[in-house]
Amino acid sequence: MGRKVTVATCALNQWALDFEGNLQRILKSIEIAKQKGAKYRLGPELEICGYGCWDHYYESDTLLHSLQVLAALLDSPVTQDIICDVGMPVMHRNVRYNCRVIFLNRKILLIRPKMALANEGNYHELRWFTPWSRSRQTEDYFLPRMIQDVTKQETVPFGDAVLATRDTCIGSEICEELWMPHSPHIEMGLDGVEIFTNASSSHHVLRKAHTRVDLVTMATTKEVLTATLDLEDVRSYRAEISSRNLAASRVSPYPRVKVDFALSCHEDMLEPLSEPVEWKYHSAGEEISLGPACWLWDFLRRSQQAGFFLPLSGGVDSAATACLVFSMCRQVCEAVKNGNQEVLADVQTVVNEAGYAPQDPRELCGRILTTCYMASENSSQETSDRARELAQQIGSHHVSLGIDPAVTAVMGIFSLVTGKRPVFTAHGGSSRENLALQNVQARLRMVIAYLFAQLSLWSRGARGGLLVLGSTNVDESLLGYLTKYDCSSADINPIGGISKTDLRAFIQFCIEHFQLPALQRIMAAPATAELEPLADGQVSQTDEEDMGMTYAELSVYGRLRKIAKAGPYSMFCKLLHMWKAICTPRQVADKVKWFFSKYSMNRHKMTTLTPAYHAENYSPDDNRFDLRPFLYQVGWPWQFRCIENQVLHLERRERQDLDGVD
Repeated sequence: MGRKVTVATCALNQWALDFEGNLQRILKSIEIAKQKGAKYRLGPELEICGYGCWDHYYESDTLLHSLQVLAALLDSPVTQDIICDVGMPVMHRNVRYNCRVIFLNRKILLIRPKMALANEGNYHELRWFTPWSRSRQTEDYFLPRMIQDVTKQETVPFGDAVLATRDTCIGSEICEELWMPHSPHIEMGLDGVEIFTNASSSHHVLRKAHTRVDLVTMATTKEVLTATLDLEDVRSYRAEISSRNLAASRVSPYPRVKVDFALSCHEDMLEPLSEPVEWKYHSAGEEISLGPACWLWDFLRRSQQAGFFLPLSGGVDSAATACLVFSMCRQVCEAVKNGNQEVLADVQTVVNEAGYAPQDPRELCGRILTTCYMASENSSQETSDRARELAQQIGSHHVSLGIDPAVTAVMGIFSLVTGKRPVFTAHGGSSRENLALQNVQARLRMVIAYLFAQLSLWSRGARGGLLVLGSTNVDESLLGYLTKYDCSSADINPIGGISKTDLRAFIQFCIEHFQLPALQRIMAAPATAELEPLADGQVSQTDEEDMGMTYAELSVYGRLRKIAKAGPYSMFCKLLHMWKAICTPRQVADKVKWFFSKYSMNRHKMTTLTPAYHAENYSPDDNRFDLRPFLYQVGWPWQFRCIENQVLHLERRERQDLDGVD
């Protein structure tokens, strides 16, 4: 009977379809696990091919190359004398499954298919895989010849089973199964399983850590006292719970795969135990400083580009994007300082300097980030000053330029062809003229941004090009408060899944932790696109006035529309109660109608939305997270009539109540 065991779990930076890179990262993780004394190594979901293959899962090539990587793992001396648990797609009887393949010393012990598939939000696992529906049942899986050549096995168990080693019993869950109302670990625990594994590829959403940690805690507190690896603690704890033992005596047993291997050893009594993990919950601002910044670094090093180009307007959104790059530089410098040779090699590749070792985030930011303030006749000196001041404080290479000559040239072409010259509403023009004049400025900024991203390093005698960063937040995208193919059109957008409210929390975090006083002025200024003429040199246009709603209201609409699955009428009913202290039924109805009219009118813009970091469950990115039509009947006649009928009913009832009081 064993006591102390050491197991290892891995969070690898796998890349979809990068079979060579994925193989090397898996081998490295196994090597590290063995060096630390682990006898069981658990990897992430679908780690061999990468989780994000999407419709490539349909291709036979993906299955073939996954099997080739598995054969290489089985045959490697690195994988000897440790139970390896890897994730990959497996075709069994012409059905595609998301599986764990568990092997030891060139023998496959078990192929365990996923039993509950994630199919909401940005997950579409049922599109590519089928869940294994036969609980506690296995059948023979006939191994492909390339695997038989290595393992000398013809068949292996495929299905829902557990591993019985010499000293303990191990059960496997896969990601979504932990979130089920009746998770497999419950029945496994009653059947004597002492160690549970869960291979996950759970995506990041702001504030999701609380839910994830609560689930893990609930799963483990049913079975253990602390986050220790002394199996006798598990056994002692279970032995004194009569109700648990009664349930265990009646549970249907799991098929057990016998493994002639021990996770513990006889000389383990003096080995120190692991301390219980104390999870640190980050604030939303701190989470934003970490997650999107890591995403930016991953994208930069994988894309083989030399840095980023960011149109910096002096407003909150572009300032937050700049701060994310600065946060990325801080984390890169910290990693290099701590001796991370992989990060050092990556940053040397990015800056094209073999002996370079970044120490100062501002100096690194000057090499990696180019910011650009693109002024027009409608821009204020205030926003220009704010952009320049922030650029100085984060260290970016900053450029200021005027776009008026380009605007004049384009409008000159239009006037030459049509004989007409549009003017702004402030100068007597129509709303159509006004919108067109705003859009031409926004779109020319996009053209200029891409020109400078391609050639600005060339003009400075440096190699490479820059990735253009977008800076449209999730709320503006939801409403379509952006110009199609303007500066919202970029290579990537680190804030595209973050609300304005959370971005302001992030800016406040940067003020307090990054010593960037320029952000104080940016936070205090009203949000504005600066596309309409100034009034006596002052901004006359604000975002919230243009939208006809506040950013706070927009976040509420977004969560109700996506997370609560509310259409116009359901949203109206919910907001009647949520806003009863501040709005009349008529006001609520007007707000809901206005939101849905604007949302549906601009929905087509989401088809070209820049790929964004996913941080909010109501992201409107239709290509990845929000599969809704992009051409609507924008008047919503039936739905709005239902709302109107309900408002009239409530108003009649209110009048009757008042008459009764009189």
